[in-house]
Amino acid sequence: MALIAEKKYPALPQQKVAFVGLGVMGGPMAGHLARAGHRVTVFNRTAQKALDWQAEFGQQVAQTPAEAAHTAKFIGLCVGNDDDVRQVVAGPDGILESAQPGTVICDHTTTSASLARELAALCAEQGVAFLDAPVSGGQAGAQNGLLAVMAGGDAAAFARVQPVLMAYAKAATRIGDSGAGQLTKMVNQLCIAGLVQALAEGLAFGQKAGLPMELVLDVIGKGAAQSWQMDNRGKTMLAGQFDFGFAVDWMRKDLALVLDEAARVQADVPVAALVDSFYAEVQAHGGARWDTSSLVVRLTEK
Repeated sequence: MALIAEKKYPALPQQKVAFVGLGVMGGPMAGHLARAGHRVTVFNRTAQKALDWQAEFGQQVAQTPAEAAHTAKFIGLCVGNDDDVRQVVAGPDGILESAQPGTVICDHTTTSASLARELAALCAEQGVAFLDAPVSGGQAGAQNGLLAVMAGGDAAAFARVQPVLMAYAKAATRIGDSGAGQLTKMVNQLCIAGLVQALAEGLAFGQKAGLPMELVLDVIGKGAAQSWQMDNRGKTMLAGQFDFGFAVDWMRKDLALVLDEAARVQADVPVAALVDSFYAEVQAHGGARWDTSSLVVRLTEK
């Protein structure tokens, strides 16, 4: 999982926690919980991923989400989409089959705000708190334990688990009631989509104008154009390297959530809609699993 050695974990009593979903984000996040001293039980639908995680971190693997959740007071989730979360939480052998009153489920999946509200109400009937808590920071943020967590849900439940979240976060903030975390993630994705497209256009323009673009990046990166995307993706975009990071498929999933919610609240998001269509072109070009910075391909290969 390539966790960094420099991460300083909060000094907390050892707790029994569970984590469901061990992909490029969830695997390192669960690893940080183990390194922070917690007793961690994990579940992953692809069993081999769970066994590989166990071999690295030496903790427990469960056969179902219900088994993972049994006796855990904190349960983290990072799965695929709305249907996956609903299945893991409320389906057969799901978390609610064994979760005890007082348990806090912290869902780090990017989903719809309506799902967050639905599951928060369902979990409350069983005395379980459900926080929608999507993250930003990408694969590197998960590996380095430096994610930004944006949460919606019960304030007291969030206060109980915030110190646990800091095992893999640099900041964990409650935004508001259920759904507020997912709405904040939508704002995050709106901002990123437009920024990556602008960066792609700038790089493609500079290349076609014959500029030494690595030098150009160095110069403008010290001014008002500087951004995380420029610092972390500019050079790899120039090199045509996209086999890492946050996949185009996942960004299109997130933008679909944004566009649906924007229609519901009557918000105008024309740039997001346009960039989503550009990502569809990248998918058709074979880049479904490329990093989102691959937007530049449709400009440089013309």
